[in-house]
Amino acid sequence: MLTLNPKELDSRVFYSYLTGTIAPRPIAFASTVDKLGNVNLSPFSFFNIMGINPPILVFSPNNRGRDGSKKDTILNLEEVPEVVINMVDYAMVQQMSLSSVEFPRGTNEFNKAGFREEKSVFVTPPRLKESKAQFECKVLEIKQFGTMNLVICEVILAHFSSEIIGENGKIDQQKTDWIARMGGDWYVRANEISIFEVEKPITKIGIGYDTIPANIRLSKILTGNHLGQLGNMENLPTQTEIEAYRATETMKNIIEQVMFCCAFLENLLHTEAANLLNKNEVKEAWLVLLQKHP
Repeated sequence: MLTLNPKELDSRVFYSYLTGTIAPRPIAFASTVDKLGNVNLSPFSFFNIMGINPPILVFSPNNRGRDGSKKDTILNLEEVPEVVINMVDYAMVQQMSLSSVEFPRGTNEFNKAGFREEKSVFVTPPRLKESKAQFECKVLEIKQFGTMNLVICEVILAHFSSEIIGENGKIDQQKTDWIARMGGDWYVRANEISIFEVEKPITKIGIGYDTIPANIRLSKILTGNHLGQLGNMENLPTQTEIEAYRATETMKNIIEQVMFCCAFLENLLHTEAANLLNKNEVKEAWLVLLQKHP
C-alpha cells in the first residue's frame, strides 16, 4: 500500500491523489454576478449537500494555482452574496467544460459556452435554462482556509425539470443522467444503465455479519457484498421453510449433483446463493445456504 504524508508533497501532487480517489464528485455549476451585473458561470466539483433544515449546499472555488488569486466566482460572491447552483447532466457536459476556461473577468460564460439564461425568482444571478435542477441560494458565509474558499449556501428556491419527475411527484433516478467528476480529465455518467439500488436498513435491524454461520462467513465464493446482504436479513427462515424449500426443483438438481459426486454440496449451495443474491433474492439465498447434506 502506498502511504503519503501531504506535508511531504507538493500540494498539487497530493491533490491528484485526492481527486483520483474521493470520487465521483457532483458538480456545482454556479452562476453569479458582480456589483455591476456582469454574469459569471463556472463549474466546481468540490461540492455537496450538507444540511436538510435549512437546506444547505456547500462548494469550494479554490484560488488559482498559477498565482494564488481568487476566481471570479468568489470575487462576485463577495460583492453579491447570491448564487444559482445548476446541476450538470450528460447532455451539457462538453459545454460545461468549455465554460471552465479562464476567460477575462467580466466575460459571460453563458455566451461563450452557448447556454441560455433564465431569470431567477428570488436572487439576482440567472438560472441555467438547460439544467434540469436549479437551486437559487443565498450565501450564508464564505470561510477561507489556505487556498480554499468554502461557500456555505442556503437554498431558498428550487426548480426541477418535468423530464426528471416521476409519477409520484419525486425525482425519478432512472430519468436522470447526471455526470460527476473523477480525477484528471475523467468523468462518470450516472444513468439508468449504471445506477443500482441498495436497500437502506432503516426500519429494521438485521442479524449482522457476526451472526452469519462461520462456514458461510468464510466462504470463498460469497463476496463481502453478498455477506452484507445476508447480514441485513431481519429474521432467518424457519426450519419449516427450510425443509419445504428442499422440495424445489433448484434443490433437487443440487442434491442430484451431490449424489452423483459431481461437486461438493457446500460449493453448490454457495454458488446458487451468490446467484440469488446478485438478483437481491436474499431470503431465497438463506433458504439455500441453510440446507443440510442429504
